[in-house]
Amino acid sequence: MNGLRVASLLAATMTTGLVAGVYGTYANAVMPGLAKTDDKTFVGAFQALDRAIVNPLFLGLGFVGALLFTALAGLLSLKEKALPWIAIAFVLYLITMILTIAVNVPLNDALKAAGDPNTIDVAAARAAFNESKWVAFNTARTILAVISFGFLGWALYLTGKSAAQP
Repeated sequence: MNGLRVASLLAATMTTGLVAGVYGTYANAVMPGLAKTDDKTFVGAFQALDRAIVNPLFLGLGFVGALLFTALAGLLSLKEKALPWIAIAFVLYLITMILTIAVNVPLNDALKAAGDPNTIDVAAARAAFNESKWVAFNTARTILAVISFGFLGWALYLTGKSAAQP
């Protein structure tokens, strides 16, 4: 049981870190880079990025996996000192998922549904996308995911520390 507890906590930490890194990359490189492009480039590139990220590896193992691994780690750590940190990490990460599903995904889907950048009014599609709203909510989910990752790292430290004690 101890091995499964540690493995689930390690998986939770790694997958949460992966998702925090993706959000952070969008916050620090993707969106600032796209912000400097013309409307056609923005719409086409964003549509392509969004289509690419919707894949089983990221969505299943990363996005959903982080929550499931954190829940499993918490259930297997009910009597451990790490539990409060795992629980807080779970709640913070759950909030990132809610923000993603409630705000970012609908904006992404609307931009994809706008159509081919070669045949639509790309200025209108970009304006309807509401870049500033997308960026603000991505910043929030980035911060929450990074904090969640940090709490899971702390929980991993506490788990290792308690395992080392006689």
